[in-house]
Amino acid sequence: MSVNLLPVLRPDRVPWNKGRIIGQKRPLMPRHVWSIRVRLEMAGNARDLALFNMAVDSKLRGCDLVALRVRDVFAAGRVKERTSMIQSKTGKPVRFEITETTRLSLERWTQDPEMIGLEFLWPSRIHGSLHLSTRQYARIVRGWVMSLGLEPSAYGTHSMRRTKVAQIYKKTGNLRAVQLLLGHTKMDSTVRYLGVDIEDALSLSEGIDL
Repeated sequence: MSVNLLPVLRPDRVPWNKGRIIGQKRPLMPRHVWSIRVRLEMAGNARDLALFNMAVDSKLRGCDLVALRVRDVFAAGRVKERTSMIQSKTGKPVRFEITETTRLSLERWTQDPEMIGLEFLWPSRIHGSLHLSTRQYARIVRGWVMSLGLEPSAYGTHSMRRTKVAQIYKKTGNLRAVQLLLGHTKMDSTVRYLGVDIEDALSLSEGIDL
């Protein structure tokens, strides 16, 4: 008995990611960062503005970002310019900067009556939870992305982690710096995470003696 097979359909367009190693989610572009900040400032949303700025600066995984404590970023009543955190995935510390824009938004948020006497920077509004869950954070990020009219499936919490390092790599080509900022132990992890061209990444990596 013969079986009639349907013809295989082949796309006419070349996939945008052909020949590239792609990370999980796209990073935000500088214009996206600016637009989200403006929207949050106009809405008077102090918590989300501080959360957004810290997500961009820290480059932390969502699980580590939501677990930040006030003491992690404050010292002697002021926001630190640099701090560190033990990564839950690797158990190793990672350092990151806190820019002036982020420091100002953190100061504003921690002065909110909602934050009086609380330990965590991002307290949950769900009874019984000490801080935002990664699922809650993911929903917040989705809201930011949708407010710009972007395709939400193309972005996520890892977009926030990748946003600043993508620009650092674009402007400097320094994979080693990106590796340190992300807290990766292996360079190939950084290459995959950034989604850079394979040949470009190898050329840069060959010039770096670890």
